[in-house]
Amino acid sequence: MYKVFIENKPLIFQINSEVSTDLKKKELWEEVDAFLKSDEAEMKITLRNEKEFWKFFKKHKYIEAAGGLVQRDDGFLFIKRNDLWDIPKGKLDPGETPKIAAVREIEEECGLIAPIIKDHLLDTWHTYPHKGNMVLKKTYWYWLDEGEQKTELVPQAAEGITDVAYFSLSELDPIVNNTYLSIIEVVEQLKKII
Repeated sequence: MYKVFIENKPLIFQINSEVSTDLKKKELWEEVDAFLKSDEAEMKITLRNEKEFWKFFKKHKYIEAAGGLVQRDDGFLFIKRNDLWDIPKGKLDPGETPKIAAVREIEEECGLIAPIIKDHLLDTWHTYPHKGNMVLKKTYWYWLDEGEQKTELVPQAAEGITDVAYFSLSELDPIVNNTYLSIIEVVEQLKKII
């Protein structure tokens, strides 16, 4: 199963090898466009195999990113970018693993030094426009510990980050009310494993 957020609305792609019809991409994109304009909360699409999933997003540029929720005491680190709360993350550099990218991006975006990965939380998918093209991004999310060096938080202004702050799980209303649905899924997954 793949859950892809398009315009902050989830499309759930289920794989079922017993589906006998060929993928009709144009007609399916028309259904997706209608869904995006509707009040429906989600849309389910059944595909025969993963190859059809990649065919459906063939015109999208594929990018991988990584990031995570960093814990300090009972708080978790969030960033504010474009007036929305988010979790630090960024694209993988060539040859970089998701774990290395997550640590690097958190260091760059927040000023932390060597946060330590505790666990993989989940992966999310979303699309967005970039320089006239559409992008399909897979993000690997981790739960990290700040580590021994308690550093001052420094928002990376060059990336449009205006604030960085720790919030306890009981203080997440400002986050949940002003973020993306995929970020809420990451937070909910963290709550499940803590």
